[in-house]
Amino acid sequence: MKPRVAFSMIVRNGARDLPRCLKSIRSVVDAMVVADTGSTDGTIAIARAAGAHVVSIPWQNDFAKARNLALAELRSHTSADWVLTLDADEMLDSYAPDAIAPLVLSNQYAGYTVPIRNYFRSLNTRIWDCAAVENDGRLPESRHFPAFVAHGNVRLFRCDPEIYFVARVHESVGPRILELGRKVRQCDLVIHHFGSAADQETMARKNLFYRDLGREKVREMPRNAQAHFELGLLEFDNFHDYPAASQCFERACEINPRLSLAWLFLGLARLRLKHYDRALAALQKCERLGYTAPLLAETKGDVLYNMGRFRESARSYERALRKSAGSAVMESKLGLSLLRAGHKEKGLCLLRAAPGKQPGLPELHDRLVQAFVWLGELADAADAAERKLENCPVLTPSDFLRPASIRAQLGEIRRAADLAQRGLAVFPQFPRLLAVLDELQKPPDQRLPGASLLSRTGNA
Repeated sequence: MKPRVAFSMIVRNGARDLPRCLKSIRSVVDAMVVADTGSTDGTIAIARAAGAHVVSIPWQNDFAKARNLALAELRSHTSADWVLTLDADEMLDSYAPDAIAPLVLSNQYAGYTVPIRNYFRSLNTRIWDCAAVENDGRLPESRHFPAFVAHGNVRLFRCDPEIYFVARVHESVGPRILELGRKVRQCDLVIHHFGSAADQETMARKNLFYRDLGREKVREMPRNAQAHFELGLLEFDNFHDYPAASQCFERACEINPRLSLAWLFLGLARLRLKHYDRALAALQKCERLGYTAPLLAETKGDVLYNMGRFRESARSYERALRKSAGSAVMESKLGLSLLRAGHKEKGLCLLRAAPGKQPGLPELHDRLVQAFVWLGELADAADAAERKLENCPVLTPSDFLRPASIRAQLGEIRRAADLAQRGLAVFPQFPRLLAVLDELQKPPDQRLPGASLLSRTGNA
């Protein structure tokens, strides 16, 4: 007899995404159970129209509890052999029917780790230590997103009362399956997740919500290194609270000294805090644990560069580049390190080429400007700064102040004033731009030298 697969979901106000999600799983499941935690939109009606059994459950600020209530309802409502779980902002790959069939016939495994593609609006993104890759367009609905980051989670597992979700947030059945001494295997089924590309306001609310849950999780599981690490990541990536992140990562390392990712991100947090010696010590510990991903070599290069150890930083960037071939960011960083180490031609070659690969990435233009300024080649620096204005969709007042100041140093007062005026058209009444323009419009004998403009109007 063919094994039966049931779908389990918790949802709240998912009306916008739910039809796409339920449509994607219709051909691979025998039953659908949707547990609603308090929707005020059309979620319940959409789920029922799709043929799902809908139940209302209380929200207790605990994802594992909610998902386990949904599982209990599924077990009482169906006679399923396997459970598939998705969120409303996810969908199954179109190859799902062919992928699931052989998985549920196996008697060896209690669950499968499913690759999840998290879509983003920028290639310059990562989840944990995984960098975004260019979207291959496998899923038509994803083609307007330029990049995704893949991670895995156990989303297909046996319908067994002994298998349930653990942890208030970042919940999973994986740890429970392993605790039972049963096997989990990686599979080729793919889930596509669109929630990471939500608008800024939505993401800000979600981050605050997840931080509260993360703090609760740490209070409940004070000796769980992973809980401290997850909270540290949230503080680091989403709130940029580097002292708090550093404290979380330090605690994770104390609890589990072999948690290499915690040492890596401790190094990153200390780098942001400009504690370079301590950052390097954390990264070296990560290295000794056998961690080899490109982010370690890149971060070590950043630390060494900031310590003025340019030859060593170049070697680290070279290692990172070998592991992430073609990375414009890595070529740019390597170029600046080589330049500062005395290899001008090779360094400039890399620095010039990088913006051509990703013209919209601001940091690539900034490094090229920095290199020309350091070399005293101000005309080239001004040209590079102006190319940033033409290529980067998101700009700051400093992006106009910088070329205006350099043009003033070159004696190109009219062009400098034009740049300041362009900046004011985007950032009206911005004090520093107003001050620069006012200075440039003074008679020559009353005007500050170009090099003094930024020091008098604030740091750009």
